Amino acid sequence: MFRYLTHRIGTALLTVWITTIAVAMLIHIVPGDPVQIMYAQSQGTTPEQLEEIRTRLGLNEPIWVQYGMFVSRIVQGDFGQTIRGNQPVLDLLIGRLPNTLLLASVSLVIAALVGVVFGFFAAYKRGTAVDTGLMITALIGVSMPHFWLGLILLFVFAVNLAWLPVAGEDWRSLVLPAITLGVANAGIIARLTRSSMIDILNQDFVRTARAKGLHKGTILYRHVLMAGLIPVVTMLGLQFTYMLGGAIVVENVFAWNGIGRLAIQAIFQRDYPLIQGFILIFACLVVTVSLIMDLLYAVLDPRVRLS
Repeated sequence: MFRYLTHRIGTALLTVWITTIAVAMLIHIVPGDPVQIMYAQSQGTTPEQLEEIRTRLGLNEPIWVQYGMFVSRIVQGDFGQTIRGNQPVLDLLIGRLPNTLLLASVSLVIAALVGVVFGFFAAYKRGTAVDTGLMITALIGVSMPHFWLGLILLFVFAVNLAWLPVAGEDWRSLVLPAITLGVANAGIIARLTRSSMIDILNQDFVRTARAKGLHKGTILYRHVLMAGLIPVVTMLGLQFTYMLGGAIVVENVFAWNGIGRLAIQAIFQRDYPLIQGFILIFACLVVTVSLIMDLLYAVLDPRVRLS
């Protein structure tokens, strides 16, 4: 277990380190002078001021020196200042991060509940019209773009029926974006759950349990469902990272104040320090979730940590 844990943590740290290189080089990938691009909308900026900004950002130094300065600031918790408003990037991102995590978490719960229930009943009724109908519904959910589903839900429940607000930051404003993210990802979980449950239903220990005369509900819950959830748990971790990415679109559709909406605003404003901070924070989130799911998978399945 210790060797498995060390390997996973080392892989996570390597991924974060590679991300810092990509983020630090982002400002050099953009064609043209990055300082002029960032301050293109500022009125009355003189060449002397641009040169001062270039010196302050360290853009006159060699690339390897710039990378060292960038990592040194990141380690100290200094992600720089935003171009618009001159606010600390880290404080701005941390202030919006809980909203994105809340949206992704609630969406994951919705996706897990809907997906597992659909997949379980589809496996139990495999080969029937119920199985076909549930899997067609799951396929529609997988194929449905987040922004399209979000606009439909917004038009029906917020505009026409006026049951829920169009935008806001309370729990009622969370319902539609959470359903948008959750339903769109529930189809993947449903299909995986069905496949996993069918494999478990064909195992020898399930036939042995039936031969012993155990109650059908006990067999389905204790033997089939619990054993079949191991790959589903791993998929839930991956789905959570997908939802963090999908939140970028959904937050802008519903004006939900998370880091995804902040990132889109930064892109339109060409605020590169804020974009760099967002990419780094997002990468760390994905790596952390992946690490947690790897460890949880090892706890659920001893074969993983013993291999």
